[in-house]
Amino acid sequence: MLTKFETKSARVKGLSFHPKRPWILASLHNGVIQLWDYRMCTLIDKFDEHDGKNVFFTFLNMKINSLCLCLEEMTTKSRLDIHTPSHSPLYIASDDQTIRIWNWQSRTCVCVLTGHNHYVMCAQFHPSEDLVVSASLDQTVRVWDISGLRKKNLSPGAVETDVRGISGVDLFGASDAVVKHVLEGHDRGVNWAAFHPTMPLIVSGADDRQVKIWRMNESKAWELDTCRGHYNNVSCAVFHPRQELILSNSEDKSIRVWDMSKRTGVQTFRRDHDRFWVLGAHPNLNLFAAGHDSGMLVFKLERERPAYAVYGNMLYYVKDRFLRQLDFNSSKDTAVMQLRSGSKFPVFSMSYNPAENAVLLCTRATNLENSTYDLYAIPKESDSQNPDAPEGKRSSGLTAVWVARNRFAVLDRMHSLLIKNLKNEIVKKVQVPSCEEIFYAGTGSLLLRDADGVTLFDVQQKRSLATVKIAKVKYVVWSADTSHVALLAKHAIMICNRKLESLCNIHENIRVKSGAWDESGVFIYTTSNHIKYALTSGWRWRLPRLWMRGAAGSGWARLRCCRVTTRLWRCAIRGPRTSTSSPSSTSSLVTLPSSAR
Repeated sequence: MLTKFETKSARVKGLSFHPKRPWILASLHNGVIQLWDYRMCTLIDKFDEHDGKNVFFTFLNMKINSLCLCLEEMTTKSRLDIHTPSHSPLYIASDDQTIRIWNWQSRTCVCVLTGHNHYVMCAQFHPSEDLVVSASLDQTVRVWDISGLRKKNLSPGAVETDVRGISGVDLFGASDAVVKHVLEGHDRGVNWAAFHPTMPLIVSGADDRQVKIWRMNESKAWELDTCRGHYNNVSCAVFHPRQELILSNSEDKSIRVWDMSKRTGVQTFRRDHDRFWVLGAHPNLNLFAAGHDSGMLVFKLERERPAYAVYGNMLYYVKDRFLRQLDFNSSKDTAVMQLRSGSKFPVFSMSYNPAENAVLLCTRATNLENSTYDLYAIPKESDSQNPDAPEGKRSSGLTAVWVARNRFAVLDRMHSLLIKNLKNEIVKKVQVPSCEEIFYAGTGSLLLRDADGVTLFDVQQKRSLATVKIAKVKYVVWSADTSHVALLAKHAIMICNRKLESLCNIHENIRVKSGAWDESGVFIYTTSNHIKYALTSGWRWRLPRLWMRGAAGSGWARLRCCRVTTRLWRCAIRGPRTSTSSPSSTSSLVTLPSSAR
């Protein structure tokens, strides 16, 4: 799990992502609703007019992107959802054992679904069909057919006269909505049920500590399988929008990820003191949110940044189990090699050896002791339509990087340093200071990272040459001539010379994402919403803000944009405009549109 944002608050019982903006709504147990910008990590607004608890809500994906709707709690505890833009009803699932469907424009109740004989804990619309699924403490999941409501002309443009004929509600079974399926199988009350976004499947979670998968057709619905592993009440369970996975969370203080095909647990994430209550999935991005006793968190299941290495005008990167090559000059992108299978984790990092045309691909497992690396010799000639699949050499190790033409260093599971040859044989063991990660630092040298700083280590002399203090460095970016290095942490950048002497310190309030050196010695880096540059001389220049077009669809568009903005920098700068005594010299080149972040 990669935590992107976290809050501290009262217990969170409802969550909803905005479909276009980096916003999320959180409904607290004390009745307060918070609107957060999870990219900037700021509270935009809060609504505390609600005295009740458990208000459930969702954003409306309509012409006004910022529009959201929540409903004050009525006489009983309620949970609220809103249908897709092609329909105007919303519903409330309530402790009075009913589900009430409302027209959100006229604020009138158009239908009441009765049949559950205990508290209704959850109800949701189907993403594309006229169906509603509900979960209740009566141990059942029900699927309701509400196609009769469509005939009442309940569109977003409906006016009061369009719904006049259904303003009255028959509490004892109006034909507008009927029970289509009753799913029985849980031994305790059911807390959550949700449709699959594209398949005729339903997932449910209950107090019997089980997650069940159901399948349905026009005539019947039946239980497919059960996922067991939670050891307390399952609070919520949802399908992954794009992968064959199920996410569930529980009062056992864990979030679990299940493989739908194998019905087995894939990953488990735990908190020490907080029970989980609700899950939310972003409709378009690989983002999820979970609410717990002391707040909520926004997270990704896995790292999406591809492993890559740049040499000259060539970019090597891993995508879909292939090693690919992108020529910056011609923009030609080809597959050069197929990677061996067998690892369920994506490639985390890559080290390229141009002398031997070989790569080291490191895979980082959830349990770090199970991490591995693969040594490949890249084929000299390969058919891009059907690339070769050479046999690689796989061994255990946290990280592997080249240190010489025919030698590479491996940080093993015991955090010891091993030097190996091209046959993947151990040549020698080197005693190094305690470290968590290693980075390339030129021939025969490494950067050793611990929690508090980075150490320059000479492998041949087996001694430390210099140390600099910077906490939790994530990425190391060397200039082409290795005269300068940029150390990137979550919110900080330190630029040093070859001797690891600090030249420039930069602090950012938002996350630093990546960086690259220009051939003129300018360091260009990206945050979550800007492209900026930094100079080592102590001078500061500022360029007009520019919108970057075309970066939303491809991560490599950002790299091309860096080159364009560098040319603009050269043309615009004829001399320093202002000077500063601060060692930090940074300015914004480009403001990224929200779709490109």
